[in-house]
Amino acid sequence: MKITLKVWRQKNAQDKGGLKTYQLDDVSPDMSFLEMFDVLNEQLVKKGEEPVHFDHDCREGICGMCSMYINGQPHGPKQTTTCQLHMRSFKDGDTIVVEPWRAQAFPVVKDLVVDRTSFDRIIQAGGYVSVNTGGIPDANEIPIPKKIADEAFDSATCIACGACVAACKNASAMLFVSAKVSQLALLPQGKVERKSRVENMVAQMDAEGFGACTNTGACSAECPKEISLENIARLNREYIKAKSSSDNI
Repeated sequence: MKITLKVWRQKNAQDKGGLKTYQLDDVSPDMSFLEMFDVLNEQLVKKGEEPVHFDHDCREGICGMCSMYINGQPHGPKQTTTCQLHMRSFKDGDTIVVEPWRAQAFPVVKDLVVDRTSFDRIIQAGGYVSVNTGGIPDANEIPIPKKIADEAFDSATCIACGACVAACKNASAMLFVSAKVSQLALLPQGKVERKSRVENMVAQMDAEGFGACTNTGACSAECPKEISLENIARLNREYIKAKSSSDNI
């Protein structure tokens, strides 16, 4: 396959940056998108040019590091992570535009690498779960209905890749925050800090400069883990209860 790449190049956070065009003439359809970038970087290094900087880690669709905006879609045309996107999803002769996440709270570090530590600070603001110390409790000591356990697990599958922010016209982090709030709010172990957790995480989200949610649903549609919009509704309920003087449960 012959592929034309238009890749965002930016030396540092202060640089204006811009798209640069590259041509690849022998791309295998079985390559992953990141493997295709490895080939590009090998060619650039051989020419004495600086390779394209991009985030990656596990390359198994688990960590969410491989954040790229591909042809106007977070992670590309498939609802998956970039590392699990293969070149057979494109056609011979295609032009592919690759950019970093675009959000005030995700400043560009270099090329396609963005600083997503704002997500870490939101998680830190949520604090810990209080549990009694001592002997190891029996796994079934606290009965949890399967429906609740499944919902909590589905929320916990969020990999914090930031695709929801990239997909949102307002750069909102509501889907991410609501998933992290939901996975603990649904379980009995998470109810002790229920009020403080949602208040602190929402306050930190606002402080980081993420936009407001207007319920367009683009976040869930692009999420590689298919996190449900129901989590946003749950977050709103949790927040209203926490702020209500009559119901802080």
